[in-house]
Amino acid sequence: MRSYPRNSPEAAARIVALVLISDGHVCRSEVEALQQLQLEHELGLAPGSFAQVVQSLCEDLLMGVYGGGSMMHNVDETALASLLAEVDEPGLQAKVLRLASAAAEADKHLADAEALVMAAAHQHWRSGDAAQRARTEAQVPHPA
Repeated sequence: MRSYPRNSPEAAARIVALVLISDGHVCRSEVEALQQLQLEHELGLAPGSFAQVVQSLCEDLLMGVYGGGSMMHNVDETALASLLAEVDEPGLQAKVLRLASAAAEADKHLADAEALVMAAAHQHWRSGDAAQRARTEAQVPHPA
């Protein structure tokens, strides 16, 4: 799977795209919800480039599909953690979660795969916050 620069618009958009395609069906209401929220503008993508991020993600996932399996079959915990690690700026994480949640809920059905990706993002990013707080506290001298 290709990697993107940390906290880049593409890295953030790929997480939203993963939620979008995770259930194997992208419906019009999901796409319209993202358009209404101006996803590309919010994430700093060039106009029209979210479709390229989705296509690249699908290509990457299809490269590992053999024997008619699902594209999401190749996204195990390690792969998902790697994708989520490319977005570590809390403000950007919040935008991604808001946009991904809007896409997942737009069709009035939260599929198991969508819920799994969202839960992993919440868990991974919360644990990252805890690790960052611990590093910060370790650097702050404590009064004797």
